[in-house]
Amino acid sequence: MSEPVFTRTDPRLGTFTLRPVDPDSDAELLHGWLTHPKSVFWLMGEATLAEVRREFRDIDADPYRAAYLGLHEGRPAFLMERYDPAHRELNGAYEHQPGDVGMHFLVAPADTPIRGFTLAVLVTVMESLFASESTQRVVVEPDVGNRAVHALNSAVGFEVARTIALPGKDAYLSTCTREQYRAARGHQGATQ
Repeated sequence: MSEPVFTRTDPRLGTFTLRPVDPDSDAELLHGWLTHPKSVFWLMGEATLAEVRREFRDIDADPYRAAYLGLHEGRPAFLMERYDPAHRELNGAYEHQPGDVGMHFLVAPADTPIRGFTLAVLVTVMESLFASESTQRVVVEPDVGNRAVHALNSAVGFEVARTIALPGKDAYLSTCTREQYRAARGHQGATQ
């Protein structure tokens, strides 16, 4: 397994860690998550195991994208993708600024949800992105119908810029600067 690249301790929920996805050994786990009905906005509900493996191999080989498996207390619990919006997903769909980083995240389906868990995951994702001094703004493009993620994005400082048409969805192009994130979180998300 890959070494962790980021760790954050949540005062209430414990330790969250990110490590690079291994396209071969993690494919079966990720296939289960991505094809689950709760993951409908990832548009991979009908993907085969081979297609999921191929997707993460493609990400692994792409200099403009990276995928990370998120662990909670050492157990796989979420997925994060980081991308360069000037070269992927949003290329040509918005005005790129230096220091922009694109992001997707997915919390694994759970039989027993934990109150505040998804927000803690998003804070971990944002903290990991802003841990790089070169990151000035996080850019996302959630489906307009994904109300739950809109509320979460707002809670960490994202503002909707406009609606854009992307393959397979209409999306809210949303951005969050380092300053907006800090103001929204009141410095509560600090890495420990």
